[in-house]
Amino acid sequence: MEPLSWTGSIAFLNPVLAIALAGLILSILAWILINIATTEGPVIVNPDGTLKSAAGPRGLAQTALRFTFLASVLLALAYIVLGVFLGSNAGIVGAISQQFLPVWVSLIIVFAMSVAFKRRLGLYGKLFDSPVGMIGFGLVMFWVFTGIFGALDLIVTHDPLVQVSGMKNKVPGTPLPNLDESQYAWYLLGGDNLARDVFSRMVKGAWIVVQIAPLATLFAFMVGITLGLPAGYYGGRLDTLLSFLANLILAFPVILLFYLLVTPEIIATGVPNYMAAVLFVFPIIFVGVLLNSRYYTRPNFRTPLLIGVLGVAIWLYLSLISTGGYVINTKDYAIWGLPTFMDLFDVPGGILVVFVSVVFVNSPTVFRIVRGLAMDIKTRDYVAAAQTRGEGPWYIMLWEILPNARGPLIVDFCLRIGYTTILLGTLGFFGLGLPPESPDWGSTINEGRKLLSIYLHPALPPALALLSLVLGLNLLADGLREESLKD
Repeated sequence: MEPLSWTGSIAFLNPVLAIALAGLILSILAWILINIATTEGPVIVNPDGTLKSAAGPRGLAQTALRFTFLASVLLALAYIVLGVFLGSNAGIVGAISQQFLPVWVSLIIVFAMSVAFKRRLGLYGKLFDSPVGMIGFGLVMFWVFTGIFGALDLIVTHDPLVQVSGMKNKVPGTPLPNLDESQYAWYLLGGDNLARDVFSRMVKGAWIVVQIAPLATLFAFMVGITLGLPAGYYGGRLDTLLSFLANLILAFPVILLFYLLVTPEIIATGVPNYMAAVLFVFPIIFVGVLLNSRYYTRPNFRTPLLIGVLGVAIWLYLSLISTGGYVINTKDYAIWGLPTFMDLFDVPGGILVVFVSVVFVNSPTVFRIVRGLAMDIKTRDYVAAAQTRGEGPWYIMLWEILPNARGPLIVDFCLRIGYTTILLGTLGFFGLGLPPESPDWGSTINEGRKLLSIYLHPALPPALALLSLVLGLNLLADGLREESLKD
């Protein structure tokens, strides 16, 4: 079996891509220098009310930037499309493109449906009017689908924990020795220092991020919203007490809190399990108060709805905090949880600790944001009108104030997922929280950096994956901010 080159039979596109990228870089530099050296001229309005495009050097730089960027994107798509059809004949790029076929199909379906119905989808639909937002959304969904299909073993080529003899630190495209019929023929992105497949570990690492980052951020928002709304709306002693507790947590450096929460000595005491039992109650409180305030005047409908929803929510809560039938199970004592036959799932100890740590660290910041928005919005006329109608405080907070704060909160949610992703990478890099053999991106980068001066391929793919996901979340937040300001 011959080693794979990077582009194989589609190498004829390489010079064209090099020219396009060089033109893109030069266009960016020219655009920056021209904007620094020149002042913006007067805005010219066409007879139909639209703005006339800029002329002169600034306009030429913008046009060059637009065309070189478009050319680079089209060439990248050409690599992917040809790679899907040609597979390994198109080298490493083609083989990887073919492995990602379920992701490409899912992205096409999502974008096609979203563009077709964007006028009916509110703020999400308006996102597709923003090129920046669409690029960010595409990057984020790429890694979301990669994580999902990777967990289903539809993308990975090898077991990310299996070591293959003779593949230690092998370069990308190296074929496996003594190949079995059931094995994939190559290590597409090479082998690490323990002879494991870098490509499969990168894909499996995406699933860890998809599992933890969005859900942990969502839980942190529910905690912050549940406490921040009454603090901002009522003020007084309640606000003083909650703000003091939030500031007390924020006074510690974030990374130091993570270090403390994920150390083995703290885990052995059961502190993370206690924290999970407390923090995970807040989503139940949030959902219960939300539904009760909305349907308070319809008790015949409200009561069975609350019984059903809260019953399922409590069952999920007990399943989440129980492991092997116990909420706490230390050497000294144990606290019973949900019986094993009713326990829907067991969260691995390392993931639970990291999850709880992320929720605990992010909740005070969300609390302060929600509190500030509530203090501002409660002075608006529509809040006074709701008070005049005799609406209850929680109805006003959840159905008048919260919907009108959704723009900043959605933007912060996207940004906070990015911060959480970086924190997960940092924890993995220092070997904290998750098991040492975990394929998370931080651990993989840490293992690859040990031989970084000799071998780039073990550390570079997970680093680029982390970079692209965080970049996508930031671009998505910018697009949402841009569209929310137009409301």
